[in-house]
Amino acid sequence: MQVSVDTTSQIERRVKVQVPAAEIDEAVDTRLKDAAKSVRINGFRQGRVPMTVVRQRYGAEVRNEVVGEVMRERYVRAITDESLNPAGNPQIETEVNEAGKDLEFTAILEIYPEIDLSSIEGSEVERPVVEVSDADVTEMIETLRKQNAGWAEVERAAEDGDQVIIDFQGYLGDEPFEGGSAEGHELTIGSGSFIPGFEEQLIGASAGEDKELKVTFPEDYQAEQLAGQEATFKVKVHTVKAQELPEVDAEFVKQFGVEDGDLERFHEEIANNMKREATQAIDNRVKQQVLEALKKANDIEVPQSLIQQETDGLKRQAAQQFGLGEDFDVSQLPDELFAEQAKSRVQIGLLLAEVIKVNELDASDDEIKAKVEELAQQYQEPEQVVEYYMGNDEMKNQVKSAVLEEKGVDILLEQATVNDVEMSYQEALAAAQQQGGEEEAEEEAEQSQA
Repeated sequence: MQVSVDTTSQIERRVKVQVPAAEIDEAVDTRLKDAAKSVRINGFRQGRVPMTVVRQRYGAEVRNEVVGEVMRERYVRAITDESLNPAGNPQIETEVNEAGKDLEFTAILEIYPEIDLSSIEGSEVERPVVEVSDADVTEMIETLRKQNAGWAEVERAAEDGDQVIIDFQGYLGDEPFEGGSAEGHELTIGSGSFIPGFEEQLIGASAGEDKELKVTFPEDYQAEQLAGQEATFKVKVHTVKAQELPEVDAEFVKQFGVEDGDLERFHEEIANNMKREATQAIDNRVKQQVLEALKKANDIEVPQSLIQQETDGLKRQAAQQFGLGEDFDVSQLPDELFAEQAKSRVQIGLLLAEVIKVNELDASDDEIKAKVEELAQQYQEPEQVVEYYMGNDEMKNQVKSAVLEEKGVDILLEQATVNDVEMSYQEALAAAQQQGGEEEAEEEAEQSQA
């Protein structure tokens, strides 16, 4: 076997392989002779079919089978001998495939890039410093009360935050439009669930009152026939209800896993959950800044096959997020919507893997267990979660990867300039969300410029 390798780019190789004709022809003859022992052809007894007939009937099919097997085996041998690390499956081009001639084929493949890591020294990272205050805990408890609130009918005009039960019919001019009506609809004023201007005009309405509302549909409204159109809604208000917040008592706190109804312990658990959430938000914000700096310092070319794999994964996530069902064909979603995000993820993944490799990072069982115990605190029975993770190799390896990523980020963080910024609990969460939004916007901008 003869092998030659051409470098066509930093990550693409053309591997040309030549296999002696004798090897192929001998393998084809052997397989045809074995087949001749069992084939049945009219006019001949089994095992007595002349080789010329067997070759004429089955020669092409057998040769294709042999050549396919040989190309797969020789491709693997070639990339092993040449120390190539392929990313994805190759594209095989057969150049010579004739009896009596050497088999020649070319495998075009992408390889993982060779990475010479550059430091992120000089990069600035903003690290929030957060203290969860008593006021933050009180605000969170108020949020929980609102989430568990009931509704009580009131004998007064509707206010912002009230719930109204209404019938409505929408009109374009004098004609009602499809999809613009409902009966007995429950609407919370201020929820933003209707088009702008609709809910605000119900403030001050009383049970039994008829209202006529004038609104304009947004220019980007999903129903094209309504986008930008002025409409009139005739509304009948049946009931006005006010939100009725539950008391923070023993029965209330039992809903959140405090079985004995102890209010002090409930406050402590809320505070601890908020501290964990704040820590996660801080860590994620710092991590994203560090990894973005790593990507900017190391502009590497990445295999398209890896980008496509990540794109397909993002499509599946999107389909699941939007409840499109397990049978939904994700190929219907355009690659362009996910390609830039996928490319960024692949770049960062390869770079972070190199950081872990170069620094010879590893994670012990004790470190993995400590991470699992940290993650398990958000569950009602953390001991069972720890036992499950530590007894499942796949889950355990996922946690190990997370621990190694954290260690890699910590090493990179030592290279950067870290600026501690005091923030409130809410500011820290908002900053983490803003960081994610900015990254999405940057990816969209890069895509639009491409």
